[in-house]
Amino acid sequence: MQDATDTHLIVTVVQGDFAVSADPAVMMSSVLGSCVAVCLFDAQARVGGINHFLLASGGEADTADLKYGVNAMELLINTLLRAGADRRRLQAKLFGGARMTIHARDIGYSNAQFATGFLDRESIPCLSQSLGGTLARRIQFVPTTGAARQMQIAGVPPPEPVLVRPTPTPDITLF
Repeated sequence: MQDATDTHLIVTVVQGDFAVSADPAVMMSSVLGSCVAVCLFDAQARVGGINHFLLASGGEADTADLKYGVNAMELLINTLLRAGADRRRLQAKLFGGARMTIHARDIGYSNAQFATGFLDRESIPCLSQSLGGTLARRIQFVPTTGAARQMQIAGVPPPEPVLVRPTPTPDITLF
């Protein structure tokens, strides 16, 4: 894969979004924590796309809400098929699903389980995956070839605590 600064047009895919392209000059990029990105492509038709979902399930009443995995997957697949992909040739690469905090439920694990389960149920082979862990990731994906790469982003240590001394207040008289 060429450097992003070479001849690629970078398309950034943010939370709750997706993109599809058959343009060989396009590279898709996303930053993930507990979210998951599913990169799907048809190498023969030279078309692919990526989604970026926040939660595995919920909100099924609004099928346009891409923050939920089931909606994001269906819209990505349907858009790929309209762009010329053949469902039998779709292949996937998965990224994300990190545990970003220990103080809440492991949303990243739920997202990763949803994505792998969805691909299994739909008989879409997953060629590679980088799921879990505790670090965020920046990914780049070339939709026409399926080439993908990631860079893990180290966590930022919390700032040193600051000692705040209360300011003296004048006497208060209650009446």
